[in-house]
Amino acid sequence: MLPFKLVYHNGYDLNLGEHVFPSQKYRLIRDRLLEEHFAEPADFIAPQPASDADILRVHDPRWVQRLKTGTLSVEEILKLEIPYSPEMVAGFWLATGGSILAARNALRERIGFNIGGGFHHAFPGHGEGFCAIHDVAVAIRALQHDGLIQRAMVVDLDVHHGNGTAAIFAGDRSVLTLSMHQFHNYPSEKPDSIIDIHLRDGVEDEEYLSRLKDSLAVAMSFAPNLVFYLAGADPYQQDQLGGLSLTIDGLKQRDRLVFETALAQNVPIAVVLAGGYARHTGDTVTIHCNTAKAAKEALS
Repeated sequence: MLPFKLVYHNGYDLNLGEHVFPSQKYRLIRDRLLEEHFAEPADFIAPQPASDADILRVHDPRWVQRLKTGTLSVEEILKLEIPYSPEMVAGFWLATGGSILAARNALRERIGFNIGGGFHHAFPGHGEGFCAIHDVAVAIRALQHDGLIQRAMVVDLDVHHGNGTAAIFAGDRSVLTLSMHQFHNYPSEKPDSIIDIHLRDGVEDEEYLSRLKDSLAVAMSFAPNLVFYLAGADPYQQDQLGGLSLTIDGLKQRDRLVFETALAQNVPIAVVLAGGYARHTGDTVTIHCNTAKAAKEALS
């Protein structure tokens, strides 16, 4: 048995068809972890969908209503960049419930792990870049509302800037936002996070890990009650939507660094997977599976 639960639901697949975002990756990750005997069926737990009350602590009621009734405008769908379907909407509610559950698990088990989530481009009143609901923000607000945490830190290591995260928590002293991303990449407008590390194109393992280590050392002085780690696979050197040059091993070292830094200060970590668009989907699956393996190693 693993020392933490893996939160997963078959409904995480957004049913996008032929799309650069391989939302079938969540099922493939689960299958790989079972095939490699890293995990057993009992290590997986299914979340309930987030409640509308949870969602509405972050999102505009009108946006939620349009999502649930399928009345998005053409412009909203174009901005979202994924096709609309009821299955897509249900997937976001499930992924958000999964991130809430992973955060609660982290408080008990030191690490909580959602095989999904990380939809950091969602804003309160609209979606962008494959992200309709900001699961991490909703989870933070849920735990704050329930009095389980006061301060949270978001460590976003997707290749793309966490613009929705920065906008949602702007001016909120209870949440520290850190985004380390390729500067010359989506989104074109990057609202200020508390800590932004803008990377030049083509950054490789050594520079990436050095800058991350320094930034985490500064950020942890915030003394959060919980770290939300967006473990994007898209800094990978063969990602279709990224322009950094990290290796698979470098990405696993990144994961270890995040886990070890937080756990050394007894701060629990909730993991969500965020982006990953490698030319070979199997590489994306390997990178995400390695995050789970790094989590286990950090607890051993």
